[in-house]
Amino acid sequence: QVQLAESGGGSVQTGGSLRLSCAASGYTYRDFFIGWFRQAPGKEREGVAAIDSDESTTYADSVKGRVTISKDNARNILFLQMNSLKPEDTATYYCASESGSCTYSDYDGPPMASDFTYWGQGTMVNVSS
Repeated sequence: QVQLAESGGGSVQTGGSLRLSCAASGYTYRDFFIGWFRQAPGKEREGVAAIDSDESTTYADSVKGRVTISKDNARNILFLQMNSLKPEDTATYYCASESGSCTYSDYDGPPMASDFTYWGQGTMVNVSS
């Protein structure tokens, strides 16, 4: 059974940094493509970043240059390093994963939630001004 567990959320001031983690069980990241999404109160869930099995990455325009997605295949952990945080980054952040041959090598844009089957419970990020 595939399970995802996010951690690392918290409260920071504008300009601060956080590193989110997503630990997976029931499969190995090496064979999946995985991503981060977020949902702010009253808004729809949006894609933040994703990484495929060949470690090609894609990012939403709103986070480019401030956010880095990476993974540790040996430990089955996905990371999202977020720097220069802004109040508009406040949201619950979810990791998601999917098996298959999706590649981001020729794609530039946010990941699509409809492409992912497995979801974590989320971790909250609050950025105060």
